[in-house]
Amino acid sequence: MRERLTEKDVEKIKEEIEYRKVVVRKRELEAVKEARAHGDLSENFEYKAAKQDKNKNESRIRYLEKMLKQAIIVGADSAADEVGVNDYVEVYYPEDKETENYHLVTSIRGNSLKGKISIESPLGKAIIGKKVGDTVKISVGQGAYPVVIKKIKKNYSEEEDEIRGF
Repeated sequence: MRERLTEKDVEKIKEEIEYRKVVVRKRELEAVKEARAHGDLSENFEYKAAKQDKNKNESRIRYLEKMLKQAIIVGADSAADEVGVNDYVEVYYPEDKETENYHLVTSIRGNSLKGKISIESPLGKAIIGKKVGDTVKISVGQGAYPVVIKKIKKNYSEEEDEIRGF
């Protein structure tokens, strides 16, 4: 589980842990106390739901703390002409004659439905460090597919990204 994270990712994770410990934990404990006061716990759905929410919060805290302990910090800087973390990349698929735009991010911020491709994904691994005009092969399953890097856009701010949930 050695996540590759940027310094900004680490900051965001620490902020979430603090929020969950200070705000969410207190709220969930109050919900459990209130539900417990409603009587018979064996048939008290509110109590079971409150306990489940409390446990989910504690699990998330443990998950994030473990991630921080094992994280590998990667730099978000790359050469002006190379694909790096946080860059927007336009790639061309010669076999399909299609162009796609991706935002290369760390896996904690990856969301392929929004075009945010992890540096740990097959595409991310293939294009990181490459330059405009380079052709790379992406190994997926049984085959390998060529991809040509068309454009690289820098000057990105991580502020807008959210870290992934469970």
